[in-house]
Amino acid sequence: MLAKYLKKDEWFGNIKGDTLSGIVVALALIPEAIAFSIIAGVDPKVGLYASFSIAIITAFFGGRPGMISAATGAMALLMVLLVKEHGLEYLLAATVLTGILQMVAGYFKLGQLMSFVPRAVVVGFVNALAILIFMAQLPELTNVTWHVYALTAAGLGIIYLFPYVPKIGKLLPSPLVTIVVITLVAIFMGLDVRTVGDMGALPDTLPIFLIPDIPLNFETFMIILPYSISLAMVGLLESLMTATIVDDLTDTKSDKNRECKGQGIANIAAGFTGGMAGCAMIGQSVINIKSGGRGRLSTFLAGFFLLIMVVFLSDIISVIPMAALVAVMIMVSIGTFDWGSIKNLKTLPISTNVVMLSTVVVVVFTHNLALGVFVGVLLASLFFANKISHLMYNESSYDEVNDTRTYRVVGQVFFNSADKLYDSFDFKEVVENVVIDLSNAHFWDISAVHALDKVVIKLRRNGADVKLIGQNKASATIIDRFGIHDKPEEIKKMMGGH
Repeated sequence: MLAKYLKKDEWFGNIKGDTLSGIVVALALIPEAIAFSIIAGVDPKVGLYASFSIAIITAFFGGRPGMISAATGAMALLMVLLVKEHGLEYLLAATVLTGILQMVAGYFKLGQLMSFVPRAVVVGFVNALAILIFMAQLPELTNVTWHVYALTAAGLGIIYLFPYVPKIGKLLPSPLVTIVVITLVAIFMGLDVRTVGDMGALPDTLPIFLIPDIPLNFETFMIILPYSISLAMVGLLESLMTATIVDDLTDTKSDKNRECKGQGIANIAAGFTGGMAGCAMIGQSVINIKSGGRGRLSTFLAGFFLLIMVVFLSDIISVIPMAALVAVMIMVSIGTFDWGSIKNLKTLPISTNVVMLSTVVVVVFTHNLALGVFVGVLLASLFFANKISHLMYNESSYDEVNDTRTYRVVGQVFFNSADKLYDSFDFKEVVENVVIDLSNAHFWDISAVHALDKVVIKLRRNGADVKLIGQNKASATIIDRFGIHDKPEEIKKMMGGH
């Protein structure tokens, strides 16, 4: 069992890259965790403790090596009302319940539902997150002195140009170099710019195990349950979507059901160590991958270095200019955005473009990742159903010798093509025999069976002898179970008889 979580190649196959990327991610996590704590209405240490514990635990139990999980903005937005009305202790309890629900989802293999998310929705999700990451940096670039713009521009220059420096350009991750250089420049030039220390007080003690101080009764459970359900859904959605994106970036596969369980264990631990609920972070995950991180060691060290920095090196961390971290996050937003999707707007089907753009618009304007993905999947499903319905048609031929009309139904028959099936028959023609050949058709639902019933009953009322032939096993099963055309008593009930 232990070997499952300690595979050598996942932990020690990329020690140098994972170590350096872990440092970069830890630095990037600090202002984010503080900012998300402020959004949720709690002390900065709540977000920092959560980021530490979630990163450490998902390194062991998560299903996607190299993916970074911590406190996130999407989750923080869902906590605001709970914290405002009931306080921090109820948030910690909701975090624990969130983890339990996520573990249950993992055991029920709900991670497999990602197969129902179309590529267009994933691209829209990625592009929306890239826009949100960039928008989140704008407050740091508004109503500031020119020094901030200069430092940010210099940081971006280092990020994109340092890799071209001979020898050392490939040895050190450029985001880490950017943070160090911009910090030194700001200190030696005595620039009065906003720093990490200005974001809020950093914790000065290690997290400890604690049980939320709340009444353990049904009333408490009903208070936190709605929030926990929302947190569990959004957390899993963002984590599984991020895992899919990292899969693409690294050309590897991940275990989505294990990821559900890992996120659950991490949130349970976060709630019992004074942290808020969290999930996978696409921005930090991209930073990790771009900085050379690939294995579980990078995720573990990101959490470990985060704790060491904020608890033992807070004096050093607090002087890092926000401009340096803004430059790193802008790099992330640029690297996250799928620029090819803009070019593909001219070549892809209109339906695909509508799904992608709708996902982007909904996520950006509502900041609700779950709602954006739901809208995208719903639109994609409707477009798919409409497209499949057009592939159904009905051919007919007439045998004068036997006075027989044969209809050959081809395609998928379901709720969206049921009316088309009914309309494809000629009920005005008077023939002795009608054969309906279903060899090349598949009936999917009750709507399809109901349409077939109407056809057979109407043809028989017109005096024809109707036979059905060629049903495949699945179609025959649903027709026999729900069809009424061969059940006189059911026909009487439908016609109002007694």
